[in-house]
Amino acid sequence: MAELYTFFAANIYAGLGLTFVFSLLVGSFLNVVIYRIPVMMEHEWEDNLAEAQGKEVERETFNLSVPRSRCGNCQHQIRWYENIPVISYLILKGKCSQCKTAISLRYPAIELLTALLSVLVIYTLGFNGFGLAAVVFTWLLIALTFIDLDHYLLPDRITLPLLWLGLLINTREMFTNLSSAVWGAAIGYLTLWSIYWLFKLLTGKEGMGYGDFKLLAALGAWCGATSLPLIILLSSVTGVVLAIVMVAFKRHEAQKPLPFGPYLAIAGWIALLWGQQITNAYLGML
Repeated sequence: MAELYTFFAANIYAGLGLTFVFSLLVGSFLNVVIYRIPVMMEHEWEDNLAEAQGKEVERETFNLSVPRSRCGNCQHQIRWYENIPVISYLILKGKCSQCKTAISLRYPAIELLTALLSVLVIYTLGFNGFGLAAVVFTWLLIALTFIDLDHYLLPDRITLPLLWLGLLINTREMFTNLSSAVWGAAIGYLTLWSIYWLFKLLTGKEGMGYGDFKLLAALGAWCGATSLPLIILLSSVTGVVLAIVMVAFKRHEAQKPLPFGPYLAIAGWIALLWGQQITNAYLGML
């Protein structure tokens, strides 16, 4: 195992190839995570409500591994060779092999996005501990982004492991020192928590969810306290630009709120990879 790691670390193109192929497989799994975790959470809420009412809910086992993937229209169970990332979609021409119902383009898009972003991370940081840690960071952010887009939800079962992983990784001072990581987590959470309550007191409305607080805390744990201003600035700019584009192309209703999680995720990802360069370039302009 050590020899293989050394080989891929020394041969960047081999490392990039391995990253691309493996990340395609991970992207396929992320599609499962993005769809199933909100359903699993809904089942848990229903079970808790039923338990409080003295009722019992019977349903088939549903988790990240059971049941096997199947067509939502005809319930055809997806065979392994129909589930090869991107390739199967192209061979099947984007349709179920049995009922010919169209398969959403989003599935191969997420697989390809996962692979391309992972390759970019390894190309930027190298096939080493820094790069591999940042790839895992990327995968978790992709899952959170699409869950939030679909459900306005950032599940604790992803945000909290992301937070703790950032703190653990920075015990080795991979992206920042541990003190900055701890303060980054605390300040990140309290910053959005304060904005949330100030907005609620002034307007009587909730401007964001608690998941956003935890996500910014996780980003602070990975990138450090000094990266938080950049992350907040980038997320705000990204949010404004994408909102204008989506409304302009009629992809979103102007009065409908947009989830903030995806913008935080994009900003945190940029800050982890290029935050220091962006900060240095800004200071150089002063």
